[in-house]
Amino acid sequence: MLNDRLLVSLDAAAGERRSSAGIVIPATAAVGKRLAWADVVATGQHVRQVEVGDRVLFDPEERAEVELEGATYLLLREKDVHAVAAPGSAGAGTGLYL
Repeated sequence: MLNDRLLVSLDAAAGERRSSAGIVIPATAAVGKRLAWADVVATGQHVRQVEVGDRVLFDPEERAEVELEGATYLLLREKDVHAVAAPGSAGAGTGLYL
């Protein structure tokens, strides 16, 4: 990876989702501007705030897809990342916090 680029893989659960009532909403359903989570696979040498293994929140419209060894990844700039999920405080174990 070069400069400020990130190579990320989308979450497997990014397709269908369920409403609070249990109704399945297909991935093709039109929704307003919705951000997506992904896992960082590789980073460029000028990336400062994201590390390999982090979960990042980004706008799916600002991306480029690339296929490597049969797997599809997304290529992002560090400036396109809206948030990095980090584990909660040690001992709490309640999940992810922004």
